[in-house]
Amino acid sequence: MNLIVDMNLPPRLASSLRGAGHVAVHWSELGAADAVDSEILTYAVRTRSVILTHDLDFGSILAASGESVPSVVILRSDNLAVEALVDTIAAALAQFEADLEIGALLVVDASRTRARLLPIKPQ
Repeated sequence: MNLIVDMNLPPRLASSLRGAGHVAVHWSELGAADAVDSEILTYAVRTRSVILTHDLDFGSILAASGESVPSVVILRSDNLAVEALVDTIAAALAQFEADLEIGALLVVDASRTRARLLPIKPQ
């Protein structure tokens, strides 16, 4: 699976994920630093990529749109040190790979990962 690492995460995270065997690119390698979220979402849909972010806006946009792609992984950690994140992200990607392939929103924190299949339906 292709990963797009959002601007709010360090570029070194993409290279560390590549070093761990993942296909990952930081948004700064693809587009403008001030790109709006909808531009990143459109690119992710077109390239069948998963967005990796620390931003809650992507989840809100997906919930409001009713879309089933792209998948988004939201990191909810105060510690954004690359070393602390790579293993946690890799474990979440492996555990929820099938869900991410069809469309899912994952929320990853230090103690657990929660997954919700897309589209998000109002409760």
